[in-house]
Amino acid sequence: MITQKCKYAIKAILHIAKHNHEEKLVFASEIAEQEQIPKKFLETILRDLRNHGIISSRRGKFGGYHLLKKPEEITFTEIIRIVDGPIAMLPCVSLNYYTKCDDCNEEICQIKNVFEKVRNVTLAVLNDSSIDKLV
Repeated sequence: MITQKCKYAIKAILHIAKHNHEEKLVFASEIAEQEQIPKKFLETILRDLRNHGIISSRRGKFGGYHLLKKPEEITFTEIIRIVDGPIAMLPCVSLNYYTKCDDCNEEICQIKNVFEKVRNVTLAVLNDSSIDKLV
């Protein structure tokens, strides 16, 4: 399950993407109001997205946020990993955040294969789901 923070991040990116074609910068206050996201929480999310090269920001009267990447290049996989971390349900099947489970022997583990399949299907769907498909 994704966190509320991740859901807000996706909504914020979608909002910015809708205005991207206008070459218009979008204020955080506009995103917060129109997407019903608490402004302080949104500012933290936008900072994370900016630090990971998804969006850029400019200060001042004519400032705001815009996408650094094309909407078709921003997948749900990338957003979820930035905001929530691992996508896999078990640490031993994670591609980017692998950690050995403390309580099992991976060589004889009976559930690892199932969760690898879940991870693969989940990643296929998330990798195929980019911002441009929702704008």
